[in-house]
Amino acid sequence: MIEILSPTLLARAKTTGALVGDILQTLKSLCTIGTNLLDIDRWAEEMIVEARASSCYVDYEPSFGRGPFGHYICTAVNDAVLHGRPYDYTLTDGDLLTLDLAVSKGGIAADAAISFIVGDAQPPESVAMISATERALAAGIAAAGPGARIGDISHAIGTVLSKAGYPINTEFGGHGIGSTMHQDPHVANIGRPGRGYKLRPGLLLALEPWVMADTAELVTDADGWTLRSATGCRTAHTEHTIAITDDGAEILTLPKQAQP
Repeated sequence: MIEILSPTLLARAKTTGALVGDILQTLKSLCTIGTNLLDIDRWAEEMIVEARASSCYVDYEPSFGRGPFGHYICTAVNDAVLHGRPYDYTLTDGDLLTLDLAVSKGGIAADAAISFIVGDAQPPESVAMISATERALAAGIAAAGPGARIGDISHAIGTVLSKAGYPINTEFGGHGIGSTMHQDPHVANIGRPGRGYKLRPGLLLALEPWVMADTAELVTDADGWTLRSATGCRTAHTEHTIAITDDGAEILTLPKQAQP
């Protein structure tokens, strides 16, 4: 299903997107050496409930997972990259943490992810990997607009990641979003320009470049959810929800203080 949102629903999408951006930035400020992943999940729950919104994850039960996800946010540490299920783990100096959050409010969902390093240690390889996903996301957003095609976005993202030297996995990527979290079209993180669905104003897309340092192969944890690099290398993941407008694309999941 591909949804094209009306102006009224787009206004709701902006509200949801800002909420997601604000929660992620608040959580990032709270994540220090000694923070437990289960505390992050609890804080996310509190902020979502206070905003009278709902998590897209608690009852999420796709074919690739094992039962309902059962938590309010994805927390992926170091070699974990996608669908990181919170568990009893305490963050240490230099951990690379990805927070991935999808929330629904007013009947419209928004989805975003940030990767950052906890504490004072700043391993250069991890910094470079996070930067590559951020640059790739910016390139993908710049390629989006009415009349562009999904392949244009995929090509822009993949060009940045490939030039940075990272293998690219095509099993999981970006996606349409609207009244539900995951919709068509699929947005791979590499592709050919000029191919695929033609973008229209009112379309929402969650773009999410993610990479693993030295492999494109994933393995699944015993929890049935958390996806890790097959080699144990570090990973990074950056995501925004955007709306296609009459003259380009608007990022919806910026925190309020970062909005123009």
